[in-house]
Amino acid sequence: MTLIAVSKRLADNDAGMLIRRCLKVRTMLRPTGRACSRQPTHRDCGAVHDGRAPGKLHLPSALPEVATNAPRCLSDAESAQRPQRHDLNTMDDPESLSLTLPDGTKVSALLQVPEDARALYVFAHGAGAGMQHAGMSSLADALAAANVATLRYQFPYMERGSKRVDSPAVAHAAVQAAVAEARRRLPALPLFAGGRSFGGRMTSQAQAISPLDGVRGLAFVAFPLHPAGAPGVERAQHLADVSVPTIFLQGTRDKLAELHLLRSVVETLGPRATLHVVDDADHSFHVRASSGRTDAEVVLELARTMSAWFFAEGEFVRVT
Repeated sequence: MTLIAVSKRLADNDAGMLIRRCLKVRTMLRPTGRACSRQPTHRDCGAVHDGRAPGKLHLPSALPEVATNAPRCLSDAESAQRPQRHDLNTMDDPESLSLTLPDGTKVSALLQVPEDARALYVFAHGAGAGMQHAGMSSLADALAAANVATLRYQFPYMERGSKRVDSPAVAHAAVQAAVAEARRRLPALPLFAGGRSFGGRMTSQAQAISPLDGVRGLAFVAFPLHPAGAPGVERAQHLADVSVPTIFLQGTRDKLAELHLLRSVVETLGPRATLHVVDDADHSFHVRASSGRTDAEVVLELARTMSAWFFAEGEFVRVT
């Protein structure tokens, strides 16, 4: 059974439940702390939304994409070990933690561990929103439903409420502290790291400078290859020093990563790098109504792709 077959089998079971959770009527907070008075699915709040009844997912990009276009998928034995899903509506709330950096700075963290967890992902936030942003929470919930534990954490600038991101050295220290805490808390689980946008890039820089203890691979959720409107690949130069497997999950409308440039980066990195493209998604993985899909379905696709990659311990194998 290939990863596409697994995706189709899981779609009917998981899609409706994930969308129902994401559509719960609740008051969402803006980054300023003010309550949003509009619909709870208002995009400025970061909530996912669905304008139609949930149905079968359409996943033309379910298989990871590589520059060579060679088919890469999970073996039948690995697919057969796919765990049963958890009910997102009964998922335990994340445990609040406090991490201490080498200079004594303390930052908040959230550890979410589903029953029968099979992998642990240290999940850093992006530059503009912290670990409790709806986009972070919804993906963490979807990963938990797929038997992946997550440790989310704040960078020091976000903990202070500052809009100016930390220096790379400070951000790297936060990544290292989060990875160390994850390894200490759940030493038996295969460990992976990465994050959204800025958080993923800081994780890869930290890994390139000094390998993160126990980390088997890096997963980038919307890697920020270049600033919007200034295409280039300079931000990817350090990836040559990352020796563990990597997976890039990227939307075709992401203005911070022109797809042809990212494909060239993946091709340069060779077989240790995998690219999974999400059709019509932007940097926040929002898709337009004309795509025929919803943001909630995209979150589910991301979680399924990441979990399958984690369970293969960072290495897809070809099926003959």
